Amino acid sequence: MLDALTHYVAVLLPGTNKKYFFSTSMADLKPGDDVIVETSEGRGMAKVASLPVKLASYSSEIPLKPIIRRPTEDDYEAEKLNRDGEKAALYVAEKHIKELGLPMRPMSAHFDLDGGKCTINFASETRVDFRELVKVLAKELDCRIELHQVASRDRAKMIGGVGVCGLPLCCSTFLQQFGGIGLALAKNQMLTINIPKLSGHCGKLICCLAYEDGLYTEAKKDFPRIGTMVSIDGTSYKVDGFNVLSRTVKLVCPTEIKNVSLEEYEKISRSAIRGYERKAEAKPASGGSAGPRATNGSRAHDSPERPAQKENQARRPSKGNARFSREAKEGKGRA
Repeated sequence: MLDALTHYVAVLLPGTNKKYFFSTSMADLKPGDDVIVETSEGRGMAKVASLPVKLASYSSEIPLKPIIRRPTEDDYEAEKLNRDGEKAALYVAEKHIKELGLPMRPMSAHFDLDGGKCTINFASETRVDFRELVKVLAKELDCRIELHQVASRDRAKMIGGVGVCGLPLCCSTFLQQFGGIGLALAKNQMLTINIPKLSGHCGKLICCLAYEDGLYTEAKKDFPRIGTMVSIDGTSYKVDGFNVLSRTVKLVCPTEIKNVSLEEYEKISRSAIRGYERKAEAKPASGGSAGPRATNGSRAHDSPERPAQKENQARRPSKGNARFSREAKEGKGRA
């Protein structure tokens, strides 16, 4: 019987780098300690990944399973036998998959601590009817068999490898869950849409596109919009692009292409704005085209031609007057 549960810790299950939380009564656990836990794949050995925390501070609604106990010598011996048995189970599974002609590839096998259940993970591009395979494996391995189909990213995580950066794959080292990676991230970072170069070992878009997306979104606020027009020495240039890393702006005109720093572009833009303001201030002072100016308090547009225009408008009947005249004529005719 378990003692009163007072703390909870994070543990790492074999073959994964994702942390799961379990409750415990052992407040002296340390990272790296081995413990026996109960999971969906059966009872197994796991490693503690954090210091114990008071159970009263646990705020998640997900219920915690308890850590059963510390492993014994028999548990270590059983774990060693299971690891050897997993290699044999993969070999047997691959042999029968070929015999049955199934479009699947076994990736990993895992026995629970008691050896009564074997979970085999496999990769496949389509859904597979593996009922016959389960019967054959259960008979030959003499245990309960479960087959799990894994996605392409999980497959890359299991196999591991080296990315284009020269470092081990993020998914097989520190990533605990996969987020949504779309082409919008590449477009936001102004990358060339070359799917093979932007894809990882799993065939999907590389996860590292999400790492700097927020920084690009914030940095792009300092740059002008694509298509903005600016004048330099009387020549009009259009903003055709910019580089966030080098902080430069690309300006083009029919005869020339310029790459200027963001600071230089801001100076050019401010100079152009001041020039427009000076022209706007000087425009009312130029005479001749502004028309007659009022001298007696009346508005300037009350010119001598205005009364004649008003007289013409008075002669032209409005819609209401026309309808009244038509109705009067019709009434007169009826009378």
